[in-house]
Amino acid sequence: MKKIIRQLRLEAHRCQSCGMPLQFDPQGGGSEADGATSTRYCSYCYAHGQFREPDLTLEAMQQRVRQLMRDRHAPWYVRAYMAHRIPTLARWRGCARNKPQPGN
Repeated sequence: MKKIIRQLRLEAHRCQSCGMPLQFDPQGGGSEADGATSTRYCSYCYAHGQFREPDLTLEAMQQRVRQLMRDRHAPWYVRAYMAHRIPTLARWRGCARNKPQPGN
């Protein structure tokens, strides 16, 4: 049960753009427009109340996550899992790719 609770806490404290656990962010999170630390996004994705790369696509983020995991020698199934989870994060929910197409 303790492992499940720990995992839920980790899940709740992930960057809602890239999925990185915020505990691993050297700055503890991105920054809001007022200078406060963001509790939703990491400093690699978010600064001064804006996404660092506002035009980044879901597919590009998934590819970036796969590459970062590959660079860290993560097994293929970890890379696939992390990339697969990106569309469930707050920034990407509601992207056109996630919506059912008309007539389907």
